[in-house]
Amino acid sequence: MAKLFLKQAKQYADARPSYPPQLFQFIASKTPSHNLAWDVGTGSGQAAKSLAAIYKNVIATDASDKQLEFAAKLPNVRYQHTPSTMSTAELEQMVASKGTIDLVTIAQALHWFDRPTFYEQVKWVLKKPHGIIAAWCYYLPRVSDAFDTVFDQFYSTNVSPYWDPARKWVDDNYRSIDFPFEPVDGADHTGPFEFVTETMMDLDDFLTYIRSWSAYQTAKEKGVELLAEDVVEKFKLVWGEDAKKSCQVSNLFENWKNRGFLKTYANGCFYCVGDVTSTNFYEFIH
Repeated sequence: MAKLFLKQAKQYADARPSYPPQLFQFIASKTPSHNLAWDVGTGSGQAAKSLAAIYKNVIATDASDKQLEFAAKLPNVRYQHTPSTMSTAELEQMVASKGTIDLVTIAQALHWFDRPTFYEQVKWVLKKPHGIIAAWCYYLPRVSDAFDTVFDQFYSTNVSPYWDPARKWVDDNYRSIDFPFEPVDGADHTGPFEFVTETMMDLDDFLTYIRSWSAYQTAKEKGVELLAEDVVEKFKLVWGEDAKKSCQVSNLFENWKNRGFLKTYANGCFYCVGDVTSTNFYEFIH
């Protein structure tokens, strides 16, 4: 997975969205203690930066040291390069001891993981009771009806052949991803619930975002330029006169025990969160 983003680490850092503050406020409300959070697959630290404003200490890990080079340096965030899979001894050495972490977050990365192994590691490091895991992904941005029509066609026709198979979990908004946990305490259903965020960007910003996709890199390696001149011209025509556009994010979230996922950026958020106890672990669902 780390290699998919190696060649566009700077574009990833420049163009990937920050996540809605409501997301972190909600997650933090489910962790009684705010001492230590672990952001897994942190990339260039988008989620870690927000966590650092709430949690006393944040451990932010990634299998790509190139991505970590572009992460914002903060006094209470420790960035750590880790292998894609870790033994229990490596987990304790590089991340934390057993039962010491309040929150584990996975932003736009859970679909890349060996999830059964990862979930066991999460259970090992999280506090019991009330340790939380929250994972999320974002899908396609929404700009305007005219732009969205052209962009969606570009995505389904030009881009789709170059995605890794794991992308299917994102395209499904994590609804069908294996996640063997229960709703958080205090919730009478699992959602989704909705809120809206937005960001201002010009077309160049938007194209940089596309260049940060792993599918864009894969296409380039196969000799295909997804943002060919004719494609960019189509985008310019429907972008319109305004230099900057408001990209709206209609965010849907769900609440789960030991579970979380978020869809965000310019059209929506899907996330779930979950409470870890010593007695409520379910068997893995396949």
